[in-house]
Formats: sequence, C-alpha cells, structure tokens
Amino acid sequence: MKGNFEFQTRKSNRSLWVIECIDPNCSWRLRASKIVPKSTKFVIRKYVGVHSCSLLNRNSNHRQATYVVIGEQVAPQYVGVKKGPDPKGIQTFARTELGAQISYYKAWRGRKHAHTLIRGSPEQSFHVLPSYFHMLEKLNPGTVTHIEVDGESRFKYLFLAFGVAIRGFRYMRKVVGRNGTFLKGQYRGVLLVATAQDGNGQCYPLAWGIVDSENEDA
Repeated sequence: MKGNFEFQTRKSNRSLWVIECIDPNCSWRLRASKIVPKSTKFVIRKYVGVHSCSLLNRNSNHRQATYVVIGEQVAPQYVGVKKGPDPKGIQTFARTELGAQISYYKAWRGRKHAHTLIRGSPEQSFHVLPSYFHMLEKLNPGTVTHIEVDGESRFKYLFLAFGVAIRGFRYMRKVVGRNGTFLKGQYRGVLLVATAQDGNGQCYPLAWGIVDSENEDA
C-alpha cells in the first residue's frame, strides 16, 4: 500500500487466496493456501514482490485503503488514552505512514471502527450493563442500581448509587445538588449526577443517572 500499487483478488475461497497487481501484464502476485486441508492457517506458497508495471499505475487513492484497514492501523493509538487522533490526524497518518490519500469521511469511519475494536460498540456496552450492575451490587454492599427499558426492551434510563456513597451521606451537609451534561455518543442522552457537600465544602458524589433528556418523565 505504501508504494501506491493496487492489487486485485484473482481467486479467494476457504483454502486458497490469490492476488495480483491490477495491471494484467505486471508480474507482482501472491498465492497462499492452507497448511493442511483442515487447518485455519494459511502459508504463502508463491510471492513475486517486484512490480513490472508502469509507475503511472500508482494511485495514492488506494482501493485497499478502506476504513476497516485504516481503523485497524490506528487502533493502537486509542489504547489507554482519553481521546486519540481525530479524523484530520488519521488523514495525516494515512498519508505519511501508509502513503494513501483518504477523505475526511473515510478517516471518520476509520476512527469509529478503531473505537469499536478497542472499546467495543455502543450496542455491546448496553448489552453488558445488566451484568455490570449485578457485579457492582454483589461486590459493593448497599449499592442501588436500576435499568429501565421501553416496550421493545431498548434502553431508556439508568440509575446508580454506590453503597459506600449512600452510607457516607449521613456525615455530609444536608444539601443535595444536581447537574447534567449532554452525552455526545451515537445515542445521545444526558448524564445526571447528584452531589452533596462535605465539611470542607468539597463535592461528594451520591448518584448517577442517564436519561434521554431533562424532563418530568426522566
């Protein structure tokens, strides 16, 4: 990819994979097949690594530079960090490291795919919420959790208060504040937090909630 030479798949099945340069007169090709018939691993049987085609065939808008490939390449940059590269940063990465010119939209999709690889999809996160809350209640005595869904079993509201925060409230000033912030993920919503105040005037977190918006029903 970095040389801007594109390839096409000549043959692909469960036991054989053959790719060639897009120029039919070029000698570049790779052939790989299974090590043994029942194996899931492939081994390269033949590889001609030198292109004999014209340099005019080079294309920086590489057809193999899909958003999936871009996402897989930049995924390590999202491990253990809060934000990671934005789409413009991914465009720069693709140009300097992969030799490919990609659009902002493809960079955005690559970023989204990288997030899914490292952090999972939003759907997966919603799916594991009941198990997560069960473990919180089991390992943190007195913890209160609640998940409310609609008639089609889709997530609607969430409430969480740790047992230790509930027990500590008796030592706080008897003033409870509430604040919220908009969630910017795919499904939006509002994150709410209830806080008290300790003897030093510091915020003491009591409970968290996620709602669709700050309304009477929520």
